[in-house]
Amino acid sequence: MIVAAIVIAIILVILIWIVSLYNSMVKAKNKAEEAESGIDAHLNKRYDLIPNLVETVKGYAGHEKSTLENVIRARNACIDAHGINDRQKADDMLTGALKNLFALSESYPDLKANANFMDLQKQLAAVETEILNARKYYNAVARSYNDKIMVFPANLLAGPFGFKKLEYAEVADEAKQNVRVSF
Repeated sequence: MIVAAIVIAIILVILIWIVSLYNSMVKAKNKAEEAESGIDAHLNKRYDLIPNLVETVKGYAGHEKSTLENVIRARNACIDAHGINDRQKADDMLTGALKNLFALSESYPDLKANANFMDLQKQLAAVETEILNARKYYNAVARSYNDKIMVFPANLLAGPFGFKKLEYAEVADEAKQNVRVSF
């Protein structure tokens, strides 16, 4: 009778441990998904600013059609992208198109002095900072989740329960290169 009670107690402890471990992995995954949706929210804010920016530039530099079309095409690619890596690639393309747009604005002093353009540029800069912070938060949460599912003994349960390693939001190789400034 005592042996049966001990065996039942051990089984209950193991089951409670498994449930607790499973629940902690679910919570970590949910936190990572929330962090990823935070990136999406900031990116959508960015995407909403871009048509206004393009329209403002169009009034001053309408003949620079290809630059404006590239920005809109890159924005649409970002909206259609799914998954952290696809979004990152599309976002890198959009960043390059926006750099060209802002370089174009240097050729138009009236545009640079336009209050609406300046306000949109400031809003976009603020959103870029928010996106950077959201990506850093996501990467921290993803690292925590990955640690949780990869350490022993949790790794024994993670695979059978379908928990997979999350990818990090990474910076494109072009963005890692030094910016050249020449006078």
